[in-house]
Amino acid sequence: MAGSNEMTINLVVLGKTQTGKSAAGNSLLGSADFESRLCPSSVTTRCSLGRSGCILGLTRRNGSESALRVRVLDTPSYPHSALSKEQVRDTVRAALAQHFGEEGLHLALLVLRADLPVCPDESDDTVQLIQELLGPTWKDFTAVLLTHADKAEEAGYSEETYLHSASSTLLSLLRSIQHKYIFLDNHNSIIKQERNIVLRKLLNFIRKNNYQVLLKHSKE
Repeated sequence: MAGSNEMTINLVVLGKTQTGKSAAGNSLLGSADFESRLCPSSVTTRCSLGRSGCILGLTRRNGSESALRVRVLDTPSYPHSALSKEQVRDTVRAALAQHFGEEGLHLALLVLRADLPVCPDESDDTVQLIQELLGPTWKDFTAVLLTHADKAEEAGYSEETYLHSASSTLLSLLRSIQHKYIFLDNHNSIIKQERNIVLRKLLNFIRKNNYQVLLKHSKE
């Protein structure tokens, strides 16, 4: 947290190659801090921290409006096309310690594609990474971002019908993290309109977790 009239939330985005991690980070920040493009290999090879400007109208503290700042740590995909699993894990762990070691992490955002089925083997790797990075209380500090929700909508799925038809793997994951999930549209024009809605949902997750932060980011 910053000053009495300012609140900062610390987020990290994690996920597989081409799930839209970096694009999701950009939409949360309202900027283009992270490189995001279609590529047959993993685009992000190192961690980088993005910071939003001052956002008004989303949160109140002590009866008065507070300014919100968002910090997002973008990470290499896991698994990665050029880095080993150990390299990715160690890189992310070091970046968490560097950037959020003192203030703590509010939420890890597991990025999955809404337009692709979530199968057991595919989600296991990233969930295992989150468990290794965050420790035994990882479920309290993890939410799912379902990107490319516009494609699911174009196929005729509302959020309700999508979840009704979702794989047991995804539904089990959502249950384990107390149904902390957000659908994210990937049309740039819509992302700007939806940003405040998404941030309000994230703030609600953080509020329900009593504004706790995870400080377990030592370079073990």
